[in-house]
Amino acid sequence: MHGEVDGKVAIVTGAASGIGKATAELLQARGAKVVAVDIAEDVQGLERDSMVTIVADVSREDSASKAVAVALDRFGKLDILVNNAGRIIYKPIVEMTLDDWNWQMQTNSTGAFLHTREALKAMTPNKSGAIVNIASYAAYYAFPGISAYTASKGALAQLTRTAALEAIKDGIRVNAIGVGDTVTNLLNHFRSDGRDFLRKHGQLAPIGRAAEPKEIAEIVAFLASDRASFIVGSVVMADGGMSVLIGTPDE
Repeated sequence: MHGEVDGKVAIVTGAASGIGKATAELLQARGAKVVAVDIAEDVQGLERDSMVTIVADVSREDSASKAVAVALDRFGKLDILVNNAGRIIYKPIVEMTLDDWNWQMQTNSTGAFLHTREALKAMTPNKSGAIVNIASYAAYYAFPGISAYTASKGALAQLTRTAALEAIKDGIRVNAIGVGDTVTNLLNHFRSDGRDFLRKHGQLAPIGRAAEPKEIAEIVAFLASDRASFIVGSVVMADGGMSVLIGTPDE
């Protein structure tokens, strides 16, 4: 798929590692100019002629406006937004503080809203664009201890659908990916074996393994490209069959 997004300009949040990094690098390799955003300074290691980096907290309103401004100033337009930045805490509801709740919601759903709003302002005059949100099968299914995460991903799925209905009249497609267990650093802030945990938990899926970040990046690239021109408001499940397994009633 070389040249799949040739000449397009993309913003990718949460780009310092995992799915975000794989997506930023894949889009760049296939012809896009990329604005890579992350709260971690490690994102600066991606800097190159066709990729500019920003260290920013995506939950801040000024971060969203800055990312779009950089895309327009540096590359002249904005064609693609990938809302990938995400956080998770494992705590029962009775032990979760308001700060714990907000820490997840502000990044996973509010950050996506802010960047979507600013991206739509830039895309609408051109009557084209694609927004891809990294949701989760946890948008539909839940496990004990991740109430804020499931609520935030559920909100992201609904934001996807509503934004899709509002934006398609201007030629802008909005979709999401219902991602399953993927070997990333998502859990590393509270457990040293975060990547191994995700790798092992992924074995519960019918496919028998967790995904690698590049596998999800491939779906992002497809949804962001003109090849997905008839896909609007969908949450494309990429969870190794986990949602099918969970959603199958007992016989």
